[in-house]
Amino acid sequence: MTKIIGPDDMEAISLGGAFLGTGGGGDPYIGKLMARAMMAEHGPVKVIDAADVPDDALCVPVCMMGAPTVMVEKLPNGDEALGALRALEAYLGRKADFLICIEAGGLNSTIPFAVAAATGLPLIDGDGMGRAFPELQMVSMTLHDISATPMVIADEKGNTGVLNAVSNQWTERLARAATVEMGGAALVALYPMSGREMKKGLLHGTLSLIHDIGQTIMTERAANRHPAEALINMRGGFDLCTARVLDIERKTTGGFARGRARLRGMDDDAGREFILSFQNEFLCLEDDVGQPLALTPDLICALDADGGLPVTTENLRFGLAIRLIGLPADPQWRSAGGLALAGPEYFGYAHPFQPLEDLVASKPTQPKTLNKETTT
Repeated sequence: MTKIIGPDDMEAISLGGAFLGTGGGGDPYIGKLMARAMMAEHGPVKVIDAADVPDDALCVPVCMMGAPTVMVEKLPNGDEALGALRALEAYLGRKADFLICIEAGGLNSTIPFAVAAATGLPLIDGDGMGRAFPELQMVSMTLHDISATPMVIADEKGNTGVLNAVSNQWTERLARAATVEMGGAALVALYPMSGREMKKGLLHGTLSLIHDIGQTIMTERAANRHPAEALINMRGGFDLCTARVLDIERKTTGGFARGRARLRGMDDDAGREFILSFQNEFLCLEDDVGQPLALTPDLICALDADGGLPVTTENLRFGLAIRLIGLPADPQWRSAGGLALAGPEYFGYAHPFQPLEDLVASKPTQPKTLNKETTT
């Protein structure tokens, strides 16, 4: 089945990507504007079911690499992603047949639409994460032994480089160093794969899911309802907490936005405090006694507690009231291989992985009542 995505669809896609991206993937507003501009010039984009892609087709993801905080000030000029794709095609000696979103997150769920419009290539309905993760090797393709290289990295100055590496982990290390030298953010084309490999390695249906989530957010807001409950029911999620940002430690280092936010509970969570830790994406939520409430690779998604719009890590600020929602990760991420790639121990958190549903089941049902604060 083929879907036609036009400029008017990009609002829902940018909202859905920002929500499913667990705070990461970059500001979707930038990618939304880029996609709309390219669609206005070149026409709409076709989104194709993975099953309809020929086995011998060349399928290529394009995405942004770097710290989302950098993208706030270092905007792409619009040519980097297309330049990376063309350089990879020249290296391979073959044109791409289909494009892929590498992750369901923010800017990286919208930039591929801009490249698809500019090239006339269809996008495949899927991605490599089902959310966003901070490192290049943290994709389902790695779990299926698909190589990240050859990879091309490009910046806004016109620099491009081709990288071949012995493993996907080494691809991350070497490309991250290049990204830092390029100013902290770059555009890449990588994981070139056949249609046969794509069908095995991709998480299917993600772009349709992103659109549906974004449409749900828009519908609920138009009806003056906070979208949290609808999204929880839609995705089998869990209400983690409602809280206000008391303090935030955030720094851009090594090509990542790293930090943690201290939160004070509101409404049913009044009198409690929480720690929300992130590396580009929200990865660990702990309560006021240091017990985990949600852990990577399960999803921690943030909405503005008042307006219901998704909140990204670079937009966290003192005084902001947020509502955190937990979603179970794709089963592949809960496997031994998935946890080795993107589990809490990889990021240095002290907690071994526990499924979200088990953590939520053990959440206290009677919160403290000191210093009670409620939303207005």
